[in-house]
Amino acid sequence: MAPAPRHRYGDTATEMLLDSITCPADLAGLTYSQLDQLAAEIRALVVETVTATGGHLGSNLGIVEISLAVHRVFDSPKDLVIWDTGHQAYVHKLLTGRRDAFPTLRQPGGMSGYPSRSESEHDFVENSHASTALSYAHGLATALRLAGTSDRRVVAVVGDGALTGGMAYEALNNLGHSGTPVVIVLNDNGRSYAPTVSKLSSELTQLRLNPAYVHARERLRRILREIPGVGGLAYSGVHGLTSALREIVTPHRFFEALGVRYAGPIDGHDIARLETALANAARWDGPIVVHALTHKGKGYAPAEEDEVQRLHDFKVATVRENGSVPATAPPASYTDAFTRAILAIAERRNDVVAITAAMPGPTGLLPLQERFPERVFDVGIAEQHALTAAAGMAMGGLRPVVAVYSTFFSRAFDQANLDIGLHGLPVVLVLDRAGVTGDDGPSHHGTLDLSLALSIPGMSVFAPSSAAEVPAMLETALALDGPSLIRFPKTPPPAVEAGQVGSGLRSRLVRRGDGSVCLLAVGKMLHAAGDAAALLSSQGIEATLYDVRVVAPPDEEMLASAASHSLVVTIEDGIRVGGAGTFLVDAMRSLPGLTRPIPPVRTLGLPRAYIPQGRPDAILAGFGLDGPGIAASVAEAMAVERERLGTQP
Repeated sequence: MAPAPRHRYGDTATEMLLDSITCPADLAGLTYSQLDQLAAEIRALVVETVTATGGHLGSNLGIVEISLAVHRVFDSPKDLVIWDTGHQAYVHKLLTGRRDAFPTLRQPGGMSGYPSRSESEHDFVENSHASTALSYAHGLATALRLAGTSDRRVVAVVGDGALTGGMAYEALNNLGHSGTPVVIVLNDNGRSYAPTVSKLSSELTQLRLNPAYVHARERLRRILREIPGVGGLAYSGVHGLTSALREIVTPHRFFEALGVRYAGPIDGHDIARLETALANAARWDGPIVVHALTHKGKGYAPAEEDEVQRLHDFKVATVRENGSVPATAPPASYTDAFTRAILAIAERRNDVVAITAAMPGPTGLLPLQERFPERVFDVGIAEQHALTAAAGMAMGGLRPVVAVYSTFFSRAFDQANLDIGLHGLPVVLVLDRAGVTGDDGPSHHGTLDLSLALSIPGMSVFAPSSAAEVPAMLETALALDGPSLIRFPKTPPPAVEAGQVGSGLRSRLVRRGDGSVCLLAVGKMLHAAGDAAALLSSQGIEATLYDVRVVAPPDEEMLASAASHSLVVTIEDGIRVGGAGTFLVDAMRSLPGLTRPIPPVRTLGLPRAYIPQGRPDAILAGFGLDGPGIAASVAEAMAVERERLGTQP
């Protein structure tokens, strides 16, 4: 092997094995001592990079040895390796030729924080929402079988919460029923909600995995069946004995009841034992689970000492463009405002409960959970169950608040529509990370929530323009007789004066203009719209500006005011198709007592597209959703209207 180039991680210059790994085949010649060195180098680089770029730290530190063993045993991309959840694929990226691009992780135009088909042929599935890998694996293995392909394996690496989602169990059921040959590597890092299994000695695990043992057992059973007169009895006795023994010493019952063979648990940081287990599992002709115990955050003290999340996702401190840290702390986040609001309400109201899907920390529910542990329910990565359980709680007289990320709301739309909406139940959905979120890319932008929620009859939809609006909106939502949704962004909120907060289901008039143009701004877009109004004022155009606050039901007084202008412009950070703008325009057309056609309307929002990762403000500006962009759209629309009417500016 050629000498590796010298690199510097931290302050120590060393010969780096990692720099010689350009593809998984390069791992084949390494000794176990070298693999241990490589694992240490990988951890050092992951820490160095993620603490600079942000990203999923703890889970990737824990899956290093599993990643090495998988790529030593299986032949990617000939063998199809799927990662679930996809945020634990950083090590996989390093082993598949992307070492040089790793510093660009989650940066604009850089490497994705998830598997990406555009990056590498080794990323067969872009798996960023959890609990889907086993379904992909079932489908891929079925396709290979029907095509007559027998020399390719399908491997699903699952864990870090992926087995808390109901979809994973649906797939397990189908895998076992069909006998589809898939190797399932369960990365059990102690932070997932995997099926309860007990520890088993590694020696017995290796015995159960060893094909020689399996073949010998089956051969013995065939011989016993053939003994004249007593064959059936002898076979039944041996079969019953081995079954009883396995029930005593093997935690296989859950998986094998579904028809999926189980092996484990294995030390997930012992590469040699992992390789043996995986190599034997690869010979099994049906679905098999290899259960590996790992330590989330392994090798990095701050992660190992984080009892709550093991530094699941590392957030980089906010910096100015010149690289300096702000002298004063930024305003409280929208999530912080929600935390304080629900705590205060829960102190007064015993009927208020909270539900989340494996995110009590990121959605701000940990303080409530600490104060009222019996009133906070973490259902795991199971958004569908969360919403229907909330429906049941509401039917029983409780007032449930369901807190999830906006991007995950789409996973439970059916339940929001038919289990909550159809029944008119007073469930409050709180969607964090709404709109353009930034670094996590197209799978995590919350661009669909407005369009989805506004299609549900009777759903009230709130969009706070500042953190100060969140408590008022939560109070209002909890007082309603039907379903409601509050959506707010990940980006820091602006500081506002006490009087800059609305109330109830009313909009808030921010600025009254000269009747030429009315801007209807939704949520965080109020502040970009305010910048636009100031720019337009410098051009002699005095715009009226409303903070919409409540998209549904729309404030008819606001709509009537907007309809009296020469031009209406709606602004939102969600998809334009079926979004807030089109909803408000339709409501304007239906206003009672409207005596003339509504004025020309321009709806500004996000396109029907998958938006790449990047800084939220830069992404919005690229779509004309900043102050200058909105002002330019207004000026263009006014020019078009003047040309249509044949008037001078």
